[in-house]
Amino acid sequence: MIARSERRIVAGPVGDLVCALHAPDGVARGMALICHPHPQFGGTMDNKVVVTLARAFTQCGWRTVRFNFRGIAGSGGAWDEGRGEIDDALAVARALRGADERFALAGFSFGAYVASQAAAALATDELVLVAPATQNFTVADVPSGTLVIHGEADEVVPLASTLDWARPRSQPVLVVPGCGHFFHGQLPLLKSLVARHLGHQPG
Repeated sequence: MIARSERRIVAGPVGDLVCALHAPDGVARGMALICHPHPQFGGTMDNKVVVTLARAFTQCGWRTVRFNFRGIAGSGGAWDEGRGEIDDALAVARALRGADERFALAGFSFGAYVASQAAAALATDELVLVAPATQNFTVADVPSGTLVIHGEADEVVPLASTLDWARPRSQPVLVVPGCGHFFHGQLPLLKSLVARHLGHQPG
């Protein structure tokens, strides 16, 4: 997994939420919260794309938090069709973010939808959406500077769906040629793209 990690339990809206915290070397640039894919289709905070995002943020100096949505892998509650899962993300952010600490949000697939909605309710310095679930969920408007990455050959969320979402917002989408939804064989590239966006320098 990721070096210097610890498990933490946070009180969520309908039960405890299981979290994994990762500390960077040196002074953290801020806290990054990573949201996992659809819990009804096997998504957890240990998803490989989610772990890759956490590694990228930690490498770039961010204190990084992954967590399991309600009803998944030890977290209390039950699936709430996306509404309660946004509340879960907000609860984790508010419980673990330090006062005046810089804050980043990232998510994969369904988690990108949650991250986009949570970003609308929180002051967010960085937002990274990977293969956002634009076909089945209402991905929110995002601030300028948001990084959106999508595979050209995504078999779960068609690239065309995300381009249709991005077009009226003039939101750039970074397309990975030949890549499917789960970035099989492309995780090192994904990590590199996110790290390049964030910058490697601490502070």
